[in-house]
Amino acid sequence: MARPRAAEPGPAVVLVSNGPGELTTWVRPLAERLHACLRLRPRSTTAQAALHLVLVPCPNATGQERVAAEPWGLFERIVPARRFWSLLLRPQRYGPWPQRGVVVFLGGDQFWTVLLSARLGYRHITYAEWVARWPGWNDRIAAMSEAVQRQLPARYQSRCRVVGDLMADLSSFARQEDPLPEGQWVALLPGSKQAKLCVGMPFLLDTADRLARLQPECRFLLPLAPTTDVAELLRFASGSNPIAARYNASVASVDQDELVTELVTAAGTRIRLLRQHPAHGALSQCSLALTTVGANTAELGALAVPMIVIVPTQHLEVMQAWDGGLGLLARLPGLRRLIGVLLTLWRLRNNGLMAWPNISAGRLVVPERVGAITPDEIAQEACDWLNAPERLEGQRKDLQALRGDPGAVAALAAEVRALLPRELSSS
Repeated sequence: MARPRAAEPGPAVVLVSNGPGELTTWVRPLAERLHACLRLRPRSTTAQAALHLVLVPCPNATGQERVAAEPWGLFERIVPARRFWSLLLRPQRYGPWPQRGVVVFLGGDQFWTVLLSARLGYRHITYAEWVARWPGWNDRIAAMSEAVQRQLPARYQSRCRVVGDLMADLSSFARQEDPLPEGQWVALLPGSKQAKLCVGMPFLLDTADRLARLQPECRFLLPLAPTTDVAELLRFASGSNPIAARYNASVASVDQDELVTELVTAAGTRIRLLRQHPAHGALSQCSLALTTVGANTAELGALAVPMIVIVPTQHLEVMQAWDGGLGLLARLPGLRRLIGVLLTLWRLRNNGLMAWPNISAGRLVVPERVGAITPDEIAQEACDWLNAPERLEGQRKDLQALRGDPGAVAALAAEVRALLPRELSSS
């Protein structure tokens, strides 16, 4: 592939990712680390080198990833996923690209970074969580575990270094943030996509009301995903969402001041909304989380927050938030209802473990409640966990053991630096 014409001397570091979970748990920690150990624009305005973010097409993405990443001030340029193919065809349309640089895979389809690094003429490193699919096209492979390294053909294993789990560093970052007020905090994570929110919001509101009656000292926290807003949460909790009519909870008011926004249910339960993202500091202080499946289970696991994972299958017709080609078919007009039901039934029957900590361990570490579950059942189970601190501590230790030792972010940053020109790396 022909390189774009160079227009500036300094090298570029290009992070490539897809969805909100990867942005929070992989991209942001690595970007912060790179800025700490290298002089990069935009943080260092006079630096030769710059840090960029390229988002790639992915069925798990929400389309709001660029909006979520911009306030961090970490990237000189963010290319949204809808412009990815245009970027490959005409990179010059998206600003000057220097002759030298590194493309870093941090989520999505690994082949997109193969194409991008070839198009820009840059070196290429992949962070491989489970498998490195294109080792021949990588200058370096940063593996989460030795199992990833062992899967590689022998001739490529010398390119691979086991750096560890990037998410193992999350809890240490989170401890630096502001503490929550006193109380037994329970996190509610209904999801970030519409297909999950339309079930998760009414289900968890009802659960919170019931748990508040069983455990009056409970306080509730709901991190607001960067891809949604308060108005959308209220819409899914109201009569405009047909599923909400099947539950006994609703939002009566929204109390807001300069520092705190709270949803108040008709039963009087107060749920604090967290607008800052990521909300790792607050989540790490919670005693328990009630969550849907998805990247949020990986985040909670990395923070060692005990959780109950809920999948209410009585609403299969709207749970089309699965990935892959069949997930796309499930969204087609006319076919979405039928294929969505069949697809979800197949996944529930054959996938077995659904939460990331359980998939990683190959066994049940956190409880998964899949079926025609009710808010009353989940509230009772949550109450049992909260009244058994030794069980909570046991789950917390299991989650910590799964992630291993911190240091993966620094190790990956060192691998990226090794691919940069020596004069920049030594700075």
